[in-house]
Amino acid sequence: MNTIRKELVIIGGGPAGLAAGIAAREAGVEDLVILEREHEAGGILRQCIHNGFGLHRYGEELTGPEYAARDIAKAEELGLDIRCDTTVLSVDGDRRVTCVSRTDGLQIYEAGAIILAMGCRERPRGALGTPGTRCAGVYTAGAAQKFVNLEGLMPGKRVVILGSGDIGLIMARRMTLQGAKVLACVELMPYSSGLNRNIVQCLQDYDIPLYLSHTVTDIRGRERLEAVTVMEVDAKRRPIPGTEQVFECDTLLLSVGLIPENELSQRAGVELSPLTSGAVVDDTLQTSVPGVFACGNVLHVHDLVDFVSDESFRAGRAAADYLKGQAPKGGTLAVRDGEGVRGVVPQKLHPDQDVTLMFRPAGVYKNASVVVEADGKEMARKRAMIFTPGEMVALPLKAEKLAGVTGDITVRMEVR
Repeated sequence: MNTIRKELVIIGGGPAGLAAGIAAREAGVEDLVILEREHEAGGILRQCIHNGFGLHRYGEELTGPEYAARDIAKAEELGLDIRCDTTVLSVDGDRRVTCVSRTDGLQIYEAGAIILAMGCRERPRGALGTPGTRCAGVYTAGAAQKFVNLEGLMPGKRVVILGSGDIGLIMARRMTLQGAKVLACVELMPYSSGLNRNIVQCLQDYDIPLYLSHTVTDIRGRERLEAVTVMEVDAKRRPIPGTEQVFECDTLLLSVGLIPENELSQRAGVELSPLTSGAVVDDTLQTSVPGVFACGNVLHVHDLVDFVSDESFRAGRAAADYLKGQAPKGGTLAVRDGEGVRGVVPQKLHPDQDVTLMFRPAGVYKNASVVVEADGKEMARKRAMIFTPGEMVALPLKAEKLAGVTGDITVRMEVR
């Protein structure tokens, strides 16, 4: 077993890990390694062959593989050490990373700093408790996307999608283009959890119905899926008797939420937020464990990869500052979720640093404002025609607004 000393170890070679590595190298960190469990870098972007990536970062539309290729090319130009086919087994509070690979066997990296960039995973059927048989034909939307886009396999021909997350919406269009019949997209909540542009481009443009306040209450089929029962739900999300609809289908795709991959974070002793399921971080993206940073979808699930990259660039620069002994000093201010707000990140602020607060609204708010308050005073406000849970809100906050603040900072929605 080899023990290797590194200034910086980055766990995950997707868009977050690549961006963090690029920023850290450009900030002067020479001795770093990126550990990636897949056989090549790029993460989920490799199977996202649709366009729409890069509009904020590059000002042009790219496919997922094209977006990833630019970061991979930059990483290669900078000479970053990316170890693919390497699975990280554990991270401890002393910044020791244990990993294994077929070529190098079991290794331990002793790191000056660690960046957690493991991404997220899909919520599976087992987490839903949906009644019915355990037949073939039930997939997560991401698994179906991998089958179709990377392996050239079609999961089925008659499809129902449960949940209106972005991957599910995109797969509704993709399955249609491949010749399948998408019968319906069924959403438990009274609003979609995906971006509005995906609702328009992936459902409405292909006449695929979206059933809001509905859910799948039964799955039928012995060996292969034969049909699902869909029912309307009330305000407490309970099925309403008499609203049953039966869709004969051979495929059910689940797009019911993403969960940050934080098992390694937990083993390292990192404090997790019950709202985001990601780490609790300060404005440098440092976790509760000194020298351990988190960014991207392992921190909180983003809408756009452009925002993942931006956040991860900041994590890479912050890790470099930490290694140089230039991290912000002094105490931090706590950030709290107020009415209508869910999962503000970061949760702690240094009062002398500019920061962008990010969160998701707890519901749909029309003609509303986001208000940031502390010590009984308003510090910032952002108004919009509509706020929805499907689109993350970003609210810049200048350090000058934090001067003299002593109490907690609260972020809330205001409707007038």
